[in-house]
Amino acid sequence: MHEKTPVGKIMILDLPARTALEASTEKSYFSENNGLFRKLFKYINNNDISMTTPVEADIKPGKMRFFVGSDDQVKQISSSKDVTVRKLSPSKVVAIGIRGSYSEKRFVENKSKLTSWIKNNKQYEPSGEAYGVYWDGPFIPGFFKRSEIHLPVKILEKKKKQNPKESQK
Repeated sequence: MHEKTPVGKIMILDLPARTALEASTEKSYFSENNGLFRKLFKYINNNDISMTTPVEADIKPGKMRFFVGSDDQVKQISSSKDVTVRKLSPSKVVAIGIRGSYSEKRFVENKSKLTSWIKNNKQYEPSGEAYGVYWDGPFIPGFFKRSEIHLPVKILEKKKKQNPKESQK
């Protein structure tokens, strides 16, 4: 889908259309204790779908999304009791790259950095809720893990200044 955002760097990304496999809960993502991962892992094993990275996670309510890779796009897959198949449209996000364990504290700190960035870059406006993007599995030590926070944005159209001569016509 995209390359990892460099650690500490904030940048705009254009994400392509994609097919997501999504598990959800009413609880916070960070309180779910890998329950969403287990539902998705079971689904991809039962449907012979390759695991891809990154994985996305909405925080509250908690959702986790795996993506269907190009080799598996030809397979007939459908939603189950635990997993919803979703087609996502292309989108634009502002992203910040992170190193370290996946925690709610780290998410909140970096979301705050994106919010400040938006305030200083007035040509962009948030168009959705921030979410986590996780690159490494549970067996990678926390200090090696890579993640990012994405905040969906839209570009604000510049208002044209009216020519004073045109207003007098």
